[in-house]
Amino acid sequence: MTVVAAACAAASPRVPSAHLVGRGNDRAVFDVERGKLFAVSDGLFEAIDQAMALADDGRVRLLMSAAGMLGPRHVEPPPRNVRVHSVSLAVSAKCNLGCTYCYADQGSFGGAPESMSLDVARATIDNLLAATLAGEEMRVTFLGGEPLANRATLWAATRHAVAGAAAKGVRASFSLTTNATLLTEEDAEFLDEHGFAVTISIDGVGATHDLLRPFLGGAGSYDRVVERARLLLGRRGRRCSVAARASVTPSNVDLRAALAEFVDIGFDSVQFSPVLSAPTQRGEMTGRDLSDMLAEMIACGGLFEERLQHGELLPFANLIGTLGRIHRRVRDEYPCGAGGSYVGASASGALYACHRFIDDEDARLGDLAGGVDPARQAKWLSDRNVRFQAPCNTCWARHLCGGGCHYEVMHRGRPACDYIRGWLDYCLGFYLALAKDRPEKLETILRATSSPAA
Repeated sequence: MTVVAAACAAASPRVPSAHLVGRGNDRAVFDVERGKLFAVSDGLFEAIDQAMALADDGRVRLLMSAAGMLGPRHVEPPPRNVRVHSVSLAVSAKCNLGCTYCYADQGSFGGAPESMSLDVARATIDNLLAATLAGEEMRVTFLGGEPLANRATLWAATRHAVAGAAAKGVRASFSLTTNATLLTEEDAEFLDEHGFAVTISIDGVGATHDLLRPFLGGAGSYDRVVERARLLLGRRGRRCSVAARASVTPSNVDLRAALAEFVDIGFDSVQFSPVLSAPTQRGEMTGRDLSDMLAEMIACGGLFEERLQHGELLPFANLIGTLGRIHRRVRDEYPCGAGGSYVGASASGALYACHRFIDDEDARLGDLAGGVDPARQAKWLSDRNVRFQAPCNTCWARHLCGGGCHYEVMHRGRPACDYIRGWLDYCLGFYLALAKDRPEKLETILRATSSPAA
């Protein structure tokens, strides 16, 4: 059995209440409902392991309760309605790249290309402002296509949001996902001035990236992406954060090399995400591909640990973010705010559960004229809650995972569950070792989770 196969086997769900975590000589039990790790003796570890082998959740709970580590079960109903705090604007239906796996069909979402007008962008922001109370924060994200292909609307909508937020006494924050190839010095100055969180799509080093993200004419885009990214990365005293995000397909699984390269370039954070659902099915990850990705993610974790020992904190967002979630004992019932505190606006002003669902009637939640439809939102939140979805409701990872991306689950199912559990099990083991042997290093990592770059 390979190391990855063994890791996936160890991470398989056996009972819904708990999960066993081991690293080196350390042993712990993860209480799913409390989101807490408990260090345990070898004897108790083995007793719980035996009960799990029989799928005897009652016995596991009895052993945990006797040891004083079983938390109360949460039985609250899912929320019916959630106030929107964040919106994404699909400002451009055009893109100058021909990415092989693009979920948005280069920005058209499978329909006629339609870029967002400034009137629609302003109206969407005004609705968000109306729902935000004084002292709160509202978040606006710009997406495409390539959002910089509609630069005029992006700039004007940002200024409109800044003015409206100032008048109402709320904080406005902005983010942008871009391929960076259209980025100019003026754009860099503007994004920095407004403290944008910029995510740059970059899928590997050199030819690997070029294979997946060529210009429409077929030429590679990697050199251009790096050149333009440096317009932001090189700004002295910059306010904006700049992250690298790689969509992982079977063609670019060499993640350790990509992580090292992106760190050398100077990105504030680096994140890897598997392609699980693509309109053409090109680039979608299968079980074997996801096993390869897990091996590479663990190798990236090894590089992170190696650098940490020498006093360097690699900005590996997948690991840093997960360690922070473990420490905060998160108990998520959804993978993100989609359909709740976050909605996506199309060019026509329709509101969807998120940007990936643009023009998908099953995830349409309302429009600018009427806002979010309470009945549609309530149904979405009820249907997608992790506690009421099988097989999530019997999986130990459910509150760390949140059930997986809604779009990918609805379009592809859950092919990545073994990968996700294997990664979470690795992170739990890493956290256990840090908390016991290197608490000062753990504190350094946790501080990074609260920084803008994280």
